[in-house]
Amino acid sequence: MADYVVEFGKDGRRVEPDGRLDAPAFHRNHEAIRAVLLRFLAGKSGDVVEAGSGTGQHVVDFARHMPGITWWPSDLNEQHLKSIAAWRAHEGLENIRPPLRIDLSDPEWCPQMHDGSGPRNLQAVFCANVIHIAPWRVAEGLFAGAGRYLPADGRLFLYGPFKRGGKHTAISNAVFDTSLREGNPEWGVRDIEALETLAGAAGLVLVEIAEMPANNLILVFERPKAT
Repeated sequence: MADYVVEFGKDGRRVEPDGRLDAPAFHRNHEAIRAVLLRFLAGKSGDVVEAGSGTGQHVVDFARHMPGITWWPSDLNEQHLKSIAAWRAHEGLENIRPPLRIDLSDPEWCPQMHDGSGPRNLQAVFCANVIHIAPWRVAEGLFAGAGRYLPADGRLFLYGPFKRGGKHTAISNAVFDTSLREGNPEWGVRDIEALETLAGAAGLVLVEIAEMPANNLILVFERPKAT
């Protein structure tokens, strides 16, 4: 079952004096997520945007293990942005850029994506545990932006709980989905087929589904080469 429901920094966990936050799920899933990204990014150079970085722990882990990539974390929540910046400063990794303030409900995301000050050689977008705790328009904007900025062969990696054919993959995910929708009717575990429809409209296709810990998945979408 997915872990991220309560906003980081308001979940009762310790906040470091410099603003660093800690996500329990990170410690359980970062190795499995990294392994999937490495299959595509190992040995590559260029830029990767993390859409909705939360605490910033994942982007630090990715940057440490994939030093040839320039990582662009992002979020909309101010406390999350502070935590991302604090983790970046704490680790001192040169291949992490300052966090972008991206509103995923906007298909253009943020000015830096198209004014020359952001990533110029985008290879991939990674997004974890976002679209089920946000209105559907965030999923729409995520795919629209990925389709806008990813080049041929570029990939969108989407991590979280998902339904297949309208059915949950585990009872725990069904319970989680019910709790989400009771808290906010616009939230909920999303159906893979509905996401494929968004992807198709953005020029992306689903090329892989990777099993992850705790009944989560990574959906890998790709912009095909022109034929």
